[in-house]
Amino acid sequence: MNLHKKSNVFKQSAKEAGFSYCGIARAAPLAEDAHRLEKWLLKGMHGTMKYMENYFDLRVDPTKLVPGAKSVITLMLNYYPADNQNNNAPKISKYAYGKDYHDVIRKKLNELIRAISLKIGDIHGRGFVDSAPVLERSWAVKSGLGWIGKNGNLLTKNAGSFFFIATLIVDVELEYDDPFAKDFCGTCTKCVDACPTDAILEDKIIDGSKCISYFTIELKDALIPETMKGKFNDWMFGCDICQDVCPWNRFSKPTTELSFTPLPEILNFTTQQWEELTEESFKKIFQNSPVKRAKFNGIKRNLKFITTD
Repeated sequence: MNLHKKSNVFKQSAKEAGFSYCGIARAAPLAEDAHRLEKWLLKGMHGTMKYMENYFDLRVDPTKLVPGAKSVITLMLNYYPADNQNNNAPKISKYAYGKDYHDVIRKKLNELIRAISLKIGDIHGRGFVDSAPVLERSWAVKSGLGWIGKNGNLLTKNAGSFFFIATLIVDVELEYDDPFAKDFCGTCTKCVDACPTDAILEDKIIDGSKCISYFTIELKDALIPETMKGKFNDWMFGCDICQDVCPWNRFSKPTTELSFTPLPEILNFTTQQWEELTEESFKKIFQNSPVKRAKFNGIKRNLKFITTD
C-alpha cells in the first residue's frame, strides 16, 4: 500500500472513530518550540504545576517518546455544547460540561489503533491526550489543522477553538500534510483585552500562573491570593473568557459526541445548590466529570472566593 493510501486509511478511520479533524506530520524534534518552552519554564509561568518541568526531552522530540516514530497524527474532537449554563450560576468551562474527555478520547484512540491495524497490518505507536508530555498544539499547526491564536489556543477558520486535541505517534511512514502557514488573528486583541487577570502576554505567551483556570483547578493551596479578588467574573471551574470573545468562535457548531452531553446539574444548579452540595453528592454526581479534578474542597474554596466580598 502506498503512502497516500495509508494516510487515507488513517484519516478515514479517524473520522469513523468520531474525531472531527485529522492531520499528519513527520516525527522530528521541535527545536523552536523547545526554546520557547524552556524560556516559559525559566520565567516560572507554570506556577505550581511542577509536572510541566518533567520529561522536557520527551516533550520536544516524539522519537524519544516513541522509539522508531515516523509520523505524528493530530486528532481533534469538538466539545462545543448546544446548551449553556443557568446565567445566575457559578461558571464552569464548557469542556467540563459532560464526561471526562480523557476517558472518552482514550477509548477512541484505542479503537482507532485497532481499526488501522486491521486495515494495514500491525502498527506500533502510542496515543496521548492532554496529560502526556506532548506539545499537541504545535503538532496541530505542523499538521495543517490551524494556527495558534494570541490566547495560546489552536484556532480553525471553519469551527473556532472549542476542540480537544489528541496525538497518535506511530512507527509508520505516511504522506504528510503541509503546515498551517498563516495567522488569521491579524490586529485583533479581543482575547488579550478581555482577560481579567492579564494572563495573556505578547507573542502568544500565556502566563499560566495568572490564568483563572490555573487558580480554580491546578492550584491546590487552601487559599487563592487576595490580589485576584474580584477578577474571576464568577468562574468557579476553568475559564472560557478568551475563547468566548474570539471572533472565530462564531463559527463553532454544537458537538455530536453524546459523551459530552452536559450534566443536568452543571446546566441547572443555582449558586445556593452549589453551596448546599455535600461531599457525598459531589462525588456521586461528578464521578465521571472533569470537575472532580478540583475536588470537593477546591470547588467549595472557589465558590467562596467568587461569592464573598
